[in-house]
Amino acid sequence: MTLSAETKEIVKSTRPVLEAHGLAITARLYERLFSTYPEVEALFAGAAPGQHERLAGAILAYADNIDNIESLVPVVGQIAEKHVAAGVEAAHYEIVGTELLGAMVDVLGELDIVVIDAWSEAYTFLADIFIETEAALATTA
Repeated sequence: MTLSAETKEIVKSTRPVLEAHGLAITARLYERLFSTYPEVEALFAGAAPGQHERLAGAILAYADNIDNIESLVPVVGQIAEKHVAAGVEAAHYEIVGTELLGAMVDVLGELDIVVIDAWSEAYTFLADIFIETEAALATTA
């Protein structure tokens, strides 16, 4: 799978809004995630304080590097190792994606369907990279 040029452009165009509201979006994501799926809160038990700030930074880094995904490989590897150690499963990515998009709408208000679709495609693309990386790590552990 590759990202469409349109998706890349939309993701890049939303970067200023995400920079301005990223912390609120990720804080809302975790509120939504833990209230809807309380069982996943245990996966974050070992996370250092400031998890939502790190996630907001990672989302911005993704938007900044959407044209050069390969530059994110080292960071993806580091995060994937933490995910494997915490017990993150492939199925968790779908719930996080749903709640991330919901958090974006909660914080930013109604979004154009084109923006939602682009971020859904971009999130799924990155989630698939994490899922593959984590599966490879789990088989070598």
